[in-house]
Amino acid sequence: PPRQRAMLEFAMKVCERSHEVDERDFEALRPHGFSDDDIWDIAAITAFFGLSNRMANVTGMRPNDEFFLMGRVPKAKA
Repeated sequence: PPRQRAMLEFAMKVCERSHEVDERDFEALRPHGFSDDDIWDIAAITAFFGLSNRMANVTGMRPNDEFFLMGRVPKAKA
C-alpha cells in the first residue's frame, strides 16, 4: 500500500543516504498520516538496526542456535 511504501522509502533513505534527509522527506510522509513522533520512530528503528547489525558483523556475533538455524535446516514434513 502507498502508506507502507512511503515509510519504507524513507527508512531506506535513512539507511543508505541519511545525510540527504531533509524537510521534504518529512513532508512526503505526512499525507500518509505519519506524525513527527512516527517519523522519529521510523528513523530511530532504522538507525538502531543499522548500528546493531554492523556491530554484530564487526564482532562476529552469532545469534542463539535456535535463531541462527532458522531457514538453514529443512523443516520436518508433517
